[in-house]
Amino acid sequence: MKHLTNLREGKKIFEALNSDVRVTILELLMEHKELNLDYFAKHLNISNSAITMHIKKLMDAELINITSASGIRGSMKLCSLNIDKLLIDFDLDRTETNVYSFELDIGHYVNYEVMPTCGLVSSTGIIGEFDEPRYFSFTERFQAALLWFKSGFLEYKIPNALKPDETIKELQISMEIASEAPGFSSNYPSDIHFSVNNVDLGYWTSPGEFNDRRGNFTPSWWFPNLGQYGKLKMLSINNTGTYIDGILISNTTIKQLNIGFNSDISFKILVPKDAINVGGLTLFGKGFGDYNSGIEVKIYYEKNNNQKAQKTSQ
Repeated sequence: MKHLTNLREGKKIFEALNSDVRVTILELLMEHKELNLDYFAKHLNISNSAITMHIKKLMDAELINITSASGIRGSMKLCSLNIDKLLIDFDLDRTETNVYSFELDIGHYVNYEVMPTCGLVSSTGIIGEFDEPRYFSFTERFQAALLWFKSGFLEYKIPNALKPDETIKELQISMEIASEAPGFSSNYPSDIHFSVNNVDLGYWTSPGEFNDRRGNFTPSWWFPNLGQYGKLKMLSINNTGTYIDGILISNTTIKQLNIGFNSDISFKILVPKDAINVGGLTLFGKGFGDYNSGIEVKIYYEKNNNQKAQKTSQ
C-alpha cells in the first residue's frame, strides 16, 4: 500500500496515471500478476521504445517492479505491480503538528505465544533455531528484523505521550506483514487479527507469502526459497470505526479503546487457532522486506475544549 498524506508527494504517481497506455499496463498486471515486457508491445501494438518509456514512468512512480529471469532465448525482463493499494488522505482537519509518532522494533514485544512453524532472524543471521518457540524469549529477539509463526500472538506496548489537556482522535498503526506458509506460497490465506487494550478491532486476510522476487531490503544471505517481502497495511481507529487501508473492517471506535493521558496502550497481532484461515503471520522489520521499518505508530490528538477556549480568549 502507498499512503499519500500530501498531494504533492504523489506528483509522480499522478503523472504516471495520466496515460491510457500506462493505465492499461497496470490493468494487465492486475489481471496476470507478472508479464514479460515484450507482451505489452504486442498486446498494445506499439513499439518497444515506446513501451520502455511508459515502463520507466511507472517505475519512477514506484508503481511497478522489474526483475530478470532466464528464458528460451536468454534473459528476459518481467514486470509486476509494486503496490496493491493507493490511499490518498484528504482529511485536511488533521494536522501533522497534532500527532505523536513512534516506531517499534518488531522484536520489542512484551508478551507472546507462538506455535511452529516459527522463527526469528536479525539482519545478519538466524536467531536460535527454526520452529523452536523458546527462542522468542531470548534477549536476541530485540535484534529481530523478521519473525514468523503459524498461530498465536505478539503483544506490544505503544508509548502514550498524551498530556492531560489532550484527547486522542485517531490511532494509526502501519506494518509490513504476510502469511506464514510452509516454505512459501502466494496463495495461502491467513486471517490476521488485531486488538488494542484487549478490544477486538477486526482482521485482514493476507493472500499469502511472497517469494516471486527479493524484497527491496531483504539481505542477500536470506534463503531464496523463503518469504521475501510482505504487504504494507495501515490500521486506523477513529471516531467512525476501524479501517485497513481506508476500508472499514469493524465498527470499533477510538472511544471504545479507553485511551487517556495516563493509560496503557496494548497492541496485539494474532492468528487465532479457531480462525477460518489459520495461515500464520510473517512480520517484517528494519533490514527485511520492502519498507525497512518496524511497526510505525501515530497518535493524532486534539486539545480539550477548555484549553481551546483559553487560547481563544487570550
